[in-house]
Amino acid sequence: MPPTAVEERHASWLELFFDLVIVVAVAQLAGLLHDGPGLHEVFLFVVCYYAMWSVWTSFTLYANVSGDLTRVRSMLLAMFGIAIMAAAVPHVARGEPNWFILAYVYCRLMGAGSWKRTSRIMTEWPGVQQAAGVIPWIASLGFEPPVRYYLWAAGIVLDVVISLVGSRHPDRMLAEEQQEREETQRNRERRRRILHRLVPVRDTPADPALTPLQEARPDRPHLGERLGLFVIIVLGEAVAQLIDAAAEVEHWARPLMATLVAGFGLLVALWWLTLRYGADGAPTFGTRVFALRLTMPAHYLMTGSIVLIAAGLGVLADHGGEPVPTANRWVLCSGAALYFLTVSLLGARGGAPIAWLAGWGLPAVLASLLLGLFGGPLEGWALAAILFAVAMWHVLYRRRTDQPVPAPSTAEA
Repeated sequence: MPPTAVEERHASWLELFFDLVIVVAVAQLAGLLHDGPGLHEVFLFVVCYYAMWSVWTSFTLYANVSGDLTRVRSMLLAMFGIAIMAAAVPHVARGEPNWFILAYVYCRLMGAGSWKRTSRIMTEWPGVQQAAGVIPWIASLGFEPPVRYYLWAAGIVLDVVISLVGSRHPDRMLAEEQQEREETQRNRERRRRILHRLVPVRDTPADPALTPLQEARPDRPHLGERLGLFVIIVLGEAVAQLIDAAAEVEHWARPLMATLVAGFGLLVALWWLTLRYGADGAPTFGTRVFALRLTMPAHYLMTGSIVLIAAGLGVLADHGGEPVPTANRWVLCSGAALYFLTVSLLGARGGAPIAWLAGWGLPAVLASLLLGLFGGPLEGWALAAILFAVAMWHVLYRRRTDQPVPAPSTAEA
């Protein structure tokens, strides 16, 4: 008999339902960048987006590793926690972040507890199951800006450092975690014996032997799909920004229509790059499977850049026939520059040809920055059209080469 083919795993209904809350969260975050954002608003966007993204990441990796053993209650409670964080974003902007902080800390601690029950260690990105990064957030409840902001930044840095450093020494991490668990069990057994001497009771069975910790092995195709779905979610928010802005315009004219066509074309181009090359949007040709210590930061930067583009496109539709305010122009152009920079770095790391880096990757970054610097006199539709042309230049790369393209299911993770 021929061997039975292994059925490829896809996102479950629970995971898809869990993703719904990110749609609302992204919309709330984009709202921070609408009305002439300054450095303060940009900082809040970066921090709040990381907080919600890190919770999503923790439970997405947990479900990826646990499979059918994923606890539905934990996923739904995390979903509710992200919803509270999203609803609290306007309060954060007004200087009232307590509910946001409490929801974030709750979700991260619950995520660490969920991971502990799996008896597995995510050695490739250990920050998802460590709670050390929330300590500065808890401390920030007792401080006002700017100290509060310094503590938030410290918490993020601690998260990233733990993940980057720990992922390079997986054997040491497993040994340390196993030793800590055994020490905890010995202390528990010691307390039980002392209590038994002080208060004689019937003999109680000793704690069962600990299950040896194992290294968590992510399901790569499934994780690639999950990361790609997140990209689709933020692209959907960008489409919604265009539609909402156009719906508020009383009289439609040619500049507005040109803005909508160019803006939608830009989003289609970004979608195409994701569809053809995977969640990193770079032509790595399937020669490399990135470790999570590279994939996860890149995913944060790429999806965050698309949210910036979404916020910028919403403003362009309001200024299709006139120059765009400087702050909003920079939101759009910096988002595009960050997107193409992330794509270029991943392409270089994954084996993309030097010709692509020199002729497509880096020039797109430079063009986006130059547009931010000197695009002040341009009307909104012209900004959208230029960025659309830059994205299309990336799309046309496939027509100028004979390089193979991996299937979407092999997206690097």
